[in-house]
Amino acid sequence: MDGFDDGRGPIPCRRSVLVAAAALTSASCGPGTGAAAPAVPTEPVDLGAATQIPVGGAELFRERKLLVSQPEKGRFTAFSAVCTHAGCVVDSVADGTANCPCHGSRFHITDGTVAQGPADKALPAIPVRVEDGRITVGGKPKDDWRTTGGGAPGRPRRPAPPH
Repeated sequence: MDGFDDGRGPIPCRRSVLVAAAALTSASCGPGTGAAAPAVPTEPVDLGAATQIPVGGAELFRERKLLVSQPEKGRFTAFSAVCTHAGCVVDSVADGTANCPCHGSRFHITDGTVAQGPADKALPAIPVRVEDGRITVGGKPKDDWRTTGGGAPGRPRRPAPPH
């Protein structure tokens, strides 16, 4: 009964359904240019006790899309946990890397640099400090905030030179 109109409208063929599904899946991954990465938090965010970050390890704060590491005792670094390849959120930390589930990119937890592609840009660094035993990230860096950008890791950033 090919071509019979039963009043329900056209029925898509299997190939059309598969093409549409592939297009939707591809579109949901983002552009792959790093443009999907979010901005650094504009206001300071309290992440809790500094003791939750293991020395030599890192803690992933999925709900906030943040990664905080403690490469050595008392030195903390923080990064966006959004993969710079396609905008997926890293989902695990193991063997010194934060791992993206979408395409397999891996980032060093100590400095956010790419350990394995396809990502080709480091995770964005976020200002971090510990005060009264609590970790605070984001916002505008103050003179005493530590960050991996703009100088040696774990050291205060230098002020911008006068123009």
